[in-house]
Amino acid sequence: MQERQFSSMLDELRNAFQSGLTVSFAWRRAQLLALLRFLREREVDIAAAVHADLGKSAQETFLTETSFLAGEIRYALKHLKAWMRPSRRGVPPHYQFGHGAVHPEPRGVVLIIGAWNYPLQLVLAPLAAALAAGNCAVLKPSEHAPHTSALLARSAGEYFDSSAVRVVEGGIVEAGALLAERFDFIFYTGSRNGGREVMLAAARHMLPVALELGGKNPCIVEPDAALRTAARRIVWAKFLNAGQTCIAPDYLLVHEDVVSVLLSFMQQAIRDFFGADPRKSPDYSRIVNDHHFTRLERLLRDGTIVAGGHSERASRYIAPTILREIAAGSAIMEEEIFGPLLPVLTYRSFDEALAFIGQRDDSLALYLFSSKRATEKKALRQTRSGSFCCNDLLFQSAVHTLPFGGTGKSGFGRYHGKAGFETFSLSRSVLCKSVFPDPDLRYPPYGKSKFAILKAIVRLFG
Repeated sequence: MQERQFSSMLDELRNAFQSGLTVSFAWRRAQLLALLRFLREREVDIAAAVHADLGKSAQETFLTETSFLAGEIRYALKHLKAWMRPSRRGVPPHYQFGHGAVHPEPRGVVLIIGAWNYPLQLVLAPLAAALAAGNCAVLKPSEHAPHTSALLARSAGEYFDSSAVRVVEGGIVEAGALLAERFDFIFYTGSRNGGREVMLAAARHMLPVALELGGKNPCIVEPDAALRTAARRIVWAKFLNAGQTCIAPDYLLVHEDVVSVLLSFMQQAIRDFFGADPRKSPDYSRIVNDHHFTRLERLLRDGTIVAGGHSERASRYIAPTILREIAAGSAIMEEEIFGPLLPVLTYRSFDEALAFIGQRDDSLALYLFSSKRATEKKALRQTRSGSFCCNDLLFQSAVHTLPFGGTGKSGFGRYHGKAGFETFSLSRSVLCKSVFPDPDLRYPPYGKSKFAILKAIVRLFG
């Protein structure tokens, strides 16, 4: 029954797309403005839903969810006409007379599967890009953030054109049924295991996909870094949303000469931000569910606790925790932590730190704290990651002019700003030629002299 419902839904969306409904600038603009109106009018409801799912404060939800989305949408509205405009391309003399261009065209009916850690942003940021590019869309919010998912489902018909945008709630069964359908593009945010399932499903229909995954993001702290500032920024970025951020630092590599000083500053920063007992802080989130809580409690055993370490199962609270003396071959250094546990390792030379990173899979983000431009350049030359940020963390994903995405096992495909518009668009090559002149040189029979002339022209202009 469910499969028939989804097939019927896709037929309706495809009919709407093929009617040309979504192509015009006016329609795209109206949908983006409706998204802005949803964020503004339902701000209190959004904050309540995200708090119910993750224990986030209204302030954190504003900073990491609604304000980011509003900025992304306003940026798209400002540049949409220019993005939609065909871009001219030069035509070589031997293909004259004519003109070439690349037209950005919508992909069609797209599927967007969101993640639970930022349950609004990771659904609506791709949707904003999809609508700007002129697509119809099916949204599948995460079942692990049920309150936010329900809010999106209730609000969709009120704010979006229901002939072009639908929301499907549910878990693995519903996601599997959607993936069995033939979309024109799939945009997935989540775990690597989930990404593999999406790719397998897409391969059956030969569909293009974008995967926004994660990985073990390293953060290097050099001895010349501004240590107090580094400590504050690391603590803020790592323990935001209780560490459940795909671009949070997953482990620190700290020069052995400064590790004691840095740890002292970090412990002080935890107290400054969350108080003596972070459990009582209104600004500290909770773990999303019991499964992840149990997984994180297991990882706590992989090192010596320097700060934090406390947990409370009833409220799914795990304190901001710093770990040293990590056990060799431990799980905490093999799997993505995705929680408020921060292993700290040391190194003697910068080359040693880079070699350690190079032995591991490409990460979604890489961070460096150093005052030396040469060190920054060396890190960029000798590492690979989806993004790189020097002397700060996370903000590389908040700049609308910078594409966001991974590389290797941390994912592929880019979005945010123009990159999102391009990801949800097809680049259609267009060449229009005059019917005159129509020289015989191009047509057979190709005699020896005729071919010699033709060959000379191609070599000269090709």
